[in-house]
Amino acid sequence: MQPTTFFKEAQAAGAIPQTARLQSSYQFGDEADQLAQLIIAGKKTATTSLYELYEKDGDELPTKQAYDVILDGRQQPVAIIKNDDVQVVDYLAVDATHAFAEGEGDRTLQAWRTAHDRFFAEECQAEGLQFDPATARAVLETFHVVYVR
Repeated sequence: MQPTTFFKEAQAAGAIPQTARLQSSYQFGDEADQLAQLIIAGKKTATTSLYELYEKDGDELPTKQAYDVILDGRQQPVAIIKNDDVQVVDYLAVDATHAFAEGEGDRTLQAWRTAHDRFFAEECQAEGLQFDPATARAVLETFHVVYVR
């Protein structure tokens, strides 16, 4: 199913206002199926991306109150989330509260840093950039699920 079809299905079910617009559709990280299940279960209510990658690609930042379709590892829609907040902060300013809300691993800041340092280093390398935690900026999103099929 296409993300736009899934979004329209949620609107028809009354889960999303008819006037709402779809911001984007995407899968999370290296383990899309596992992370999608954490979102559906309500355990994952936050995510982090690198500001530098938005800047390099000329992409718009996510916005507060926007709707996104979450895809599984097969690129199929599994849920719709609504952003509660979006902030751009220094990467090293990400705190334990945000790490816990990401819902992954043991939910500690230390585990979050280890996983995200590795992931962002790989992501940057693939884009011809150098990841430096001391200078990197992070886009922090908090969200909640509004529709699951």
